[in-house]
Amino acid sequence: MAARSQTSSMKRQKELARQERQKEKVAKKAQRKLEKRPLEDEPLVLETPPPESQPD
Repeated sequence: MAARSQTSSMKRQKELARQERQKEKVAKKAQRKLEKRPLEDEPLVLETPPPESQPD
C-alpha cells in the first residue's frame, strides 16, 4: 500500500510541476506580447547600419 501512496504523491508533484511550467509559459507569452507592441509615447526609431565605403 505504501507504493500506491508514493505513486500518488509522485503524480501530484508531476502535475504541480506541469501547472507551474504552464504558468511560466503564459507569463512569457504575455511579456513577449508587451515587448512586441511599440510604445505610443516614444517614436519608432529604426537603426540603420552606416553605409559601407567601397575601396577604390
